[in-house]
Amino acid sequence: MKLALVTSYPPSKVTLNEYAYHLVKSFRQKEKITEIILLTDKTKEEKHIQFSEEGCKITIKECWKFNSYTNVISVFKAIRQTKPDAVLFNLQFMKFGDKKIPAALGLTLPLLCKLKKIPTIVLLHNILEQVDLKSAGFTSNKILQKIYNVIGTSLTKLVLKSDIVAVTMNKYVNTLIKKYKVNNVKMIPHGTFEVAKEPNYELQSSLIKVMTFGKFGTYKKVESMIEAVEKIRETSHLDFEIVIAGTDNPNVPGYLAAVQEKYKHVPNLTFTGYVEEDEVEPLFNESAVVVFPYTSTTGSSGVLHQAGSYGKAVVMPNLGDLATLIKEEGYRGEFFETENVDSLAKAIENIVSNEAYRIELGKANYKAATAYPMARITDIYIEEFEKIMDKKSLSKPDVSRTSII
Repeated sequence: MKLALVTSYPPSKVTLNEYAYHLVKSFRQKEKITEIILLTDKTKEEKHIQFSEEGCKITIKECWKFNSYTNVISVFKAIRQTKPDAVLFNLQFMKFGDKKIPAALGLTLPLLCKLKKIPTIVLLHNILEQVDLKSAGFTSNKILQKIYNVIGTSLTKLVLKSDIVAVTMNKYVNTLIKKYKVNNVKMIPHGTFEVAKEPNYELQSSLIKVMTFGKFGTYKKVESMIEAVEKIRETSHLDFEIVIAGTDNPNVPGYLAAVQEKYKHVPNLTFTGYVEEDEVEPLFNESAVVVFPYTSTTGSSGVLHQAGSYGKAVVMPNLGDLATLIKEEGYRGEFFETENVDSLAKAIENIVSNEAYRIELGKANYKAATAYPMARITDIYIEEFEKIMDKKSLSKPDVSRTSII
């Protein structure tokens, strides 16, 4: 199978690029995949396709730009040129831009592929029906929220024209089927990027690293985490480092720089900036606990799956998709009330002050993460593509049985 993947891709800073990297890493080792065609956004640096494992051929076509009005033309042209057997879209609603028209035009691509009779699956990481538009940084204006929801409904209908829409949670399946009366929505788990051998759960040093990872400034804000650790410092003899790993959310440029200036008096406060792929494993391994200082959620959490794969205890709000992952996939953690510094401080302290409990949580999360390795997830996608191809072949008329008059 010659598989095209429409996505952002490292070193791109556009959302979901890390997920694409791990999809490619797994797909290229599958015997049924003969070539991967990466239809990616344009970057100045070369794409990261150097893998230690052998695999199939990878063809890169940088054919779109964030917020470009011509993406739908350039991507579809690249699809026609490369002639893939199947196309997988790695999407969320603002994938092709944070401006309304470029974002909407990009989401017409799955329909165009379907019309061209190319087997097409859309991996949709979030749905607007489950997003708090205010907390997620879209808008706090009630009228604009209604407009966004109307637009979102129209765009969702477009995306649902593909052969299959894959979502990462059962509640997304139920919401889409109930609202749009469709039967082509399937739950395919997010999967775990790297499933290493079971880690050593002991801390590597006496310095307790409390880490958060992501794109910050909208519903992910780090002030409460910094202040929570400062509170624990005042009442304990523990030695902490606070690690803010990641970058600004594109909608809030300058957020982390402002936080760094505001808390420059805080000792052992580290801002890593963008984390390269080869830096992810040591970042997690050196951390005692991973914190999710979220006020809302917008989809299945890749960071939670990563934390689990490295056997880390986590602290999170008991809300939205994080609560769903706890229930459906078996992750465990300490909960806190959103935007409540005292509650967050107590949750962190409950873990770092109890070594046995910290290890117990880490082991539970490692077990949850290893249930869905990326190799298993890509097998599911291949199976679904084969079902689509079989269905399309059965729908074609049998020329050998057609009489010529």
